[in-house]
Amino acid sequence: MNRKVIYMLTLAVFFTATSELVIAGILNVLADQLHVSVALAGQLITVYSLAFAIGTPVIVSLTARMGRKKLLLLAMLVFIVGNLVSYVSSSFTLLIVSRMILGVSSGVLLVAAFSAAAKMVPPEKIGSTMGTIILGFSSAMILGVPLGIALTHIFSWQMIFLFLAAGSFIIMICMMLMLPEIQGDAPVSFSRQFTILGNPIILTALLLVLFREAGNSILFTYLSSFLDTILHRSASDIGIIMLSFGIAGAIGSRIGGSAVDKWGSVPVMVISMIFHVVTLLLLPLAIHLFPLAIALLSLWIISMFIMGPATQSYFIAKAPQSSNLIISLNISVTQIGLASGASVGGMAATLNSTVLYNPWVASVALLIAFLAAIVSFQKSKMTQAISVKKGYNL
Repeated sequence: MNRKVIYMLTLAVFFTATSELVIAGILNVLADQLHVSVALAGQLITVYSLAFAIGTPVIVSLTARMGRKKLLLLAMLVFIVGNLVSYVSSSFTLLIVSRMILGVSSGVLLVAAFSAAAKMVPPEKIGSTMGTIILGFSSAMILGVPLGIALTHIFSWQMIFLFLAAGSFIIMICMMLMLPEIQGDAPVSFSRQFTILGNPIILTALLLVLFREAGNSILFTYLSSFLDTILHRSASDIGIIMLSFGIAGAIGSRIGGSAVDKWGSVPVMVISMIFHVVTLLLLPLAIHLFPLAIALLSLWIISMFIMGPATQSYFIAKAPQSSNLIISLNISVTQIGLASGASVGGMAATLNSTVLYNPWVASVALLIAFLAAIVSFQKSKMTQAISVKKGYNL
């Protein structure tokens, strides 16, 4: 039963991730039909990320004691409403409002899904379970975005959101029938929960997430441009390559989840970060050897998705009493990192008049993330040693 429920939650994440990612794939169509510039249409992505980043931790904290089933159903209902608002949107302003609704509801649903899953499986299975749920994101890259683009070309961009609303309604019904009752966190005040940020282990781990996601976004946002202008691939080639990267991400999620269960989150995070930095440092040097460049990009994508379940497991282990809040903060920081990385990547491309050096700019951010990770791990070791010593003295 738990396995079916986990797959159902993964499918719910697939729908929310598709609602986030699909905008980039149809940005030119939206700009044209809504009579706005592409730059202004791009703010649909920014608004979503900000609503996700700001609204999620607040709502998650206010609903901490609510049962996970009730919270998941509520989040899914609001997500459906957001998609229906997008479907009927005839103006840019109304579409902005719908993106805010979708951002907050997607964030709350994702946190509740991680929290519910962590409480339904034994501790030794948390890593692989997180990896399974994160598959929803890579599946959105592989299937959701291409499907959204196809619906736009065959019907209209509004049909994407009608599809998401219909699919989400089916998932909501399945949740009502299949989800067990799962308790929320123990009642803790909003202000007390946020004192968790005073914990240097958590704070430095959040800095790790911020700079890692920013570093990845510096290149990932402009990956199509890199394949086009630097590796000289055609539009059809880029489509196939992006599909293969989505598959690589799915493989990375599975590897990461299993590896965390076997070796723990810290070794997996360290190895992943090393691959992050090394692959991006080497990439600009390998542009004249296409197979090598694609191999490096694939390793980077795999290591990116390996990191997901490891990071979630690390946060849950370090702050079990505030797992919902810390997961929501992690996801919010992720969104801020993605948005800031896209901006930095754009500035780097403008300054250099090319995206060739974006991997090197990204590697700088990832090195900072690596340093933050080392500090967090060292602080964790010191805390554990002090706890053991106190226990021994008692």
